[in-house]
Amino acid sequence: MKKVTSVTIWNDSAGRRISVTYSDIDENTHKVTQDNVRENFILMDSGEVKKTDAVIKIAQDILDAQ
Repeated sequence: MKKVTSVTIWNDSAGRRISVTYSDIDENTHKVTQDNVRENFILMDSGEVKKTDAVIKIAQDILDAQ
């Protein structure tokens, strides 16, 4: 089982990217078999990009409210 521990979203020349860090947990023993594994993806689906837009807006709203 993979347990997400952090997510980073950013834009670069290739488009919208997302980096996911996770721990891999053995489902039988419940012990961590791998920790801090990172995978990066370029989001090609417009629906996925819109979802990340919503997360970015939440973050911006938090900053604007300070």
